[in-house]
Amino acid sequence: MTTKTSPSARATLRLVETAILLGIGTVLSLEFLTVSAPWMMGGSVTFGSTLVLILIAHRYGTKWGVFSSVVYALLQLVLGLKNVGYAPNALTAVAIILFDYLFAFGVLGLGALFTDRFKNRLTGISVGIAFTYFLRFVSHFIVGWLVWQALWPNEQGMSAMVYSFVYNGSYMLPEALIAIGIAVLTYPALKKYWERQY
Repeated sequence: MTTKTSPSARATLRLVETAILLGIGTVLSLEFLTVSAPWMMGGSVTFGSTLVLILIAHRYGTKWGVFSSVVYALLQLVLGLKNVGYAPNALTAVAIILFDYLFAFGVLGLGALFTDRFKNRLTGISVGIAFTYFLRFVSHFIVGWLVWQALWPNEQGMSAMVYSFVYNGSYMLPEALIAIGIAVLTYPALKKYWERQY
């Protein structure tokens, strides 16, 4: 005999699961758990801190995924508030908040868009990770090019556009590869957890 879960119980479960996953992602993003490799020109690589946002989107859909990703972005904003403090004016501060936080992390909520386009769910997950991490890279690239390089020109003599591309690519590419690697390695054991719950 099967029992049906009430809508309120499902909503509570979704909220609790999301809070736990956002907590895990936030802890994994803390500085003492990140690495800076020799090839990187800045930034840091985490051990899949934002993969939780892709997982939330797969479990509860794109709308909830984007909402959760924006909540995560606000948490990251609070943790990185000193970065906004470098802004010399309100317009620059708004650009940093939008492109380094809200857009950069908010797009990760789109991670489940490609799942139904592939027969193999893991392929859809991997494509979703690659796509959304690319969007996050673009967001960081724009603010790096138009804002950060104007505030602190690089010492290598590169153009602002090239430096922002190299700087952000040097940590975003490994970040994406690590996320895909974790998803691929853990998918067999967590297959049911990646299934829709909405």
